[in-house]
Amino acid sequence: MSLEAIRYKRGELSILDQLQLPIASQYEAVKNVQDGWRVIREMKIRGAPAIGVLGSLALAVELHHRTFSSKEELAEFITDSLEYLKTARPTGVNMADCAIRINALLKHQLEDSGSTVESIKERIIKEAEIIQDEDVKGNKDMGAFGAEHILKNCKPTSDGKHILMTHCNTGSLATAGYGTALGVIRAMYEKGQLSHAFCTETRPYNQGARLTAYELVHEKIPSTLITDSMVSFAMKKKEISAVVVGGDRIVANGDTANKIGTYQVALAAKAHGIPFYIAAPSTSCDLSLPNGDGIEIEERPHSEMTSIGGKQIAADGIGCWNPAFDVTPGDLITGGIITEFGVFPTNELAEKLQPHIDKRNK
Repeated sequence: MSLEAIRYKRGELSILDQLQLPIASQYEAVKNVQDGWRVIREMKIRGAPAIGVLGSLALAVELHHRTFSSKEELAEFITDSLEYLKTARPTGVNMADCAIRINALLKHQLEDSGSTVESIKERIIKEAEIIQDEDVKGNKDMGAFGAEHILKNCKPTSDGKHILMTHCNTGSLATAGYGTALGVIRAMYEKGQLSHAFCTETRPYNQGARLTAYELVHEKIPSTLITDSMVSFAMKKKEISAVVVGGDRIVANGDTANKIGTYQVALAAKAHGIPFYIAAPSTSCDLSLPNGDGIEIEERPHSEMTSIGGKQIAADGIGCWNPAFDVTPGDLITGGIITEFGVFPTNELAEKLQPHIDKRNK
């Protein structure tokens, strides 16, 4: 059974506190929009798809328990809440995409002369629930498309199967369920075509060591943890068939913001002739930006670098630079971008995805 980062039923929401993993599995209640913003900001929940789902459901839970005197008051609360949730972590686009979707629905509901405060509340709550369900389905579709593409286009190992490498955490803990890049690895394993998986530790926050390794062990997928500095040597020695990572924001030319360290993994893959894939839902695609230069990169506290588990590991007084993400140029994404609609070369991404995005946001 897959891990649950988010537990929801109408009026109730909780998240698995990922700061406690892998030592303890502890769920924390999210009762309103402010709680949602806080757990996202504190990285108790993380992963671009999960942030969008959690933010939408936090709004739904608060709507369920609140009363409003007019449609105008309700609309103001919804739009203000969505703007607030978008500020929790700015690099990933999923929460902003969910906000566009919910605001478009709200506008449509307000234009309906037969709508009431209660009918609008119900429809917005339902939309948040649909967003959660669609994320799980989309992840499974992504896994199937990615596995099929790798089997057709990537060189197997000497045993006829495939060895995949990933960076950061992109599984059930980063989504509503199943996973994006880790979902592709999961799909390969379910097909009996995965020989082994390598995951990086993902310093400085160690999402790979704390979370991806935890998921791989939980799923009983044969796997090995390596430090970030071992990537190139592992590619030379370990018959890596392909690298599959996630994406927090993918722009029109395929440039992709993802967890810090992704860029150097892509460079190493290019040097070794290993296909490099991004696996991310269409909600992570921001086609309004022509290239990655316009992506805002979140910077995290210096303490994430200078200590681990509260224990100091760096010299007092040393300066720090701690960007949470980097941007991988589209021309290094040689395998393609895996979405719930198929696998696309970076130079075809905008053309192929735009009709799907337009349909979703109607």
